[in-house]
Amino acid sequence: MSKLIAIANQKGGVGKTTTAMNLGAALSLHRNKKVLLVDLDPQANLSEYLGYSEPDGKPTMTQLILTVCRSSVISPEVVKDSIRHNEINNLDYIPADINLANADVAMSSALSRETILKRILSANIIDDYDYVLIDCLPALGVLLINALTAAQEMVIPVQTQKFSIDGLTALTGLHGQIAATINPALSQPLVLPTMVDNTNVSKNTLRTLTERFTDTMLNTVIHKSVEAAKSSESGVALCKTKNRLGEEYKALASEIVGR
Repeated sequence: MSKLIAIANQKGGVGKTTTAMNLGAALSLHRNKKVLLVDLDPQANLSEYLGYSEPDGKPTMTQLILTVCRSSVISPEVVKDSIRHNEINNLDYIPADINLANADVAMSSALSRETILKRILSANIIDDYDYVLIDCLPALGVLLINALTAAQEMVIPVQTQKFSIDGLTALTGLHGQIAATINPALSQPLVLPTMVDNTNVSKNTLRTLTERFTDTMLNTVIHKSVEAAKSSESGVALCKTKNRLGEEYKALASEIVGR
């Protein structure tokens, strides 16, 4: 059975895309899992990370969402046609593009708009995968609601810096509302500390997160390193080269599989 995980935080620059990419690669390359990455961010950084930059004639997430908005249904064949493969990291993915920023307008009048992504990621699609990771945009809105309606888990990357905890109440509140109403299969949010360093600010933030999320804090932490930027530039996952972050994402993959 597939597990869908939304990687979300309405604050930008906390490591969502880096986590989606490198957790996916670690699951695929080191845990022998079949993984689908879904880019649900109009900035399309995950798509670029995976090598998608120019239109290639196949649908992107924008076209899939607009198709469901117009007709309420979408064929598995159309969704399968949108899936690309990244050979270097052995990952399948559905890319996004800048036009996804206009999806909110189209979705606002769609029937059962919060289930559009769930209809796209039907059993006919996700049953081919062990894990589906959804890289969410940094905003509280209909796209995030769609991700949480489709998912069984939410991982929240939180940068261990000043102001990083601001806004978590709104995010976890939205998560709770969706779990209580639309998606009772959605489990408690998992908190992943990112960009951890040896400063007092980082240590204090980590301590606060541990106290606040005692039962849902992941054991793995992701440290701050220039290797993350090098990986996004090269398109090669961190776990494919010898570095500390790669080992941490392998540990995260093991922890996720073991849950």
